[in-house]
Amino acid sequence: MKTDYLVVGQGICGTFLSWYLEQGKQDFLVIDNALPSTPSKVASGVINPITGRILATTWLAETLLPFTWNAYEQLGITIGADIIKEYEIISFPSTQQMKEAHEKRIGEYNSYIQPALNNYPSFNYLYNSYSISPVWLVDLHPILNNWRNFLQSANKLTETFFDVNELKIEPDCIQYKDITAKKIIFCNGTEAFSYSFWKNLPYADNKGEALIADVPELSRDHIYKIGSLVMVPWYNNQWWIGSSYEREFESAAPTDAFRKYAENQVAGCLRVPFKITGHLAGIRPANMERRPFVGLHPHYPSVGILNGMGTKGCSLAPYFANQFVKYLVKAEPIDPLADVGRFSKVLKRET
Repeated sequence: MKTDYLVVGQGICGTFLSWYLEQGKQDFLVIDNALPSTPSKVASGVINPITGRILATTWLAETLLPFTWNAYEQLGITIGADIIKEYEIISFPSTQQMKEAHEKRIGEYNSYIQPALNNYPSFNYLYNSYSISPVWLVDLHPILNNWRNFLQSANKLTETFFDVNELKIEPDCIQYKDITAKKIIFCNGTEAFSYSFWKNLPYADNKGEALIADVPELSRDHIYKIGSLVMVPWYNNQWWIGSSYEREFESAAPTDAFRKYAENQVAGCLRVPFKITGHLAGIRPANMERRPFVGLHPHYPSVGILNGMGTKGCSLAPYFANQFVKYLVKAEPIDPLADVGRFSKVLKRET
């Protein structure tokens, strides 16, 4: 068969890329094998304008927040689901240093942090509490599942593992088994960086873990931040509690060490009963520059990538999927800080 674009992977990047291709009336096919523990399936879905221990404003926050809200609303209309809600994070600093970081950000230009207005008797906390807003929470499971159903009904999804050994790259097209496409675009997370044409990109795998808990007496009107952990309203009236950011790990499996750490942190802060009901883990690829990889390979113009979003996939994926499709269809430029072409020299070396 022939198509214009072959998209590999249907996580949050592959979902938005294929959705924008659909909106642009482009011909495409998605290849994806439904694995249970991909990063998109275990992520919390929080879009937060603040990042890191020093509570710095997220890159492109003023652009991303309104864009992502509109993108998820429009995707929700397509798949028939309400998939984005506005929340407020109530943050409880666990150390004097973290308290000072919160205080430093109050009153800054376009500050997203303010003192919290209420008391929170469900928590023990040593210092003041703080409000971070606006924050978006997206329902990743309906997004991925409903869009997958759409792709299946439109005969635009092949459910199988992608075997790079079956890929033949030509200057103006690619051949994959019985599929001929003008472009192939890799949205398949860490797997993409094992291929010879992407392996020299400066990426690093990092592992995230989270617990799922039943906390029936805790109000679900907020997201709560306890030191470095975040408690997020999850499916089936449960809570997602995470996440870790591990650069060194032995496997992708959940660990006892994280479970004990997170459970102790929650037990020390929560004043209401809770019960751990699940434990999730996933490996996500991140750029060492903390910027994604977007665009066509500078030496193989029929090969593209939308990847390396790290912990910011829910906010970066819609924005850069849109940019990438506009580049493909209208030749509009990709942000130079994200364009994979900036690594032209290292990508020239495949060994």
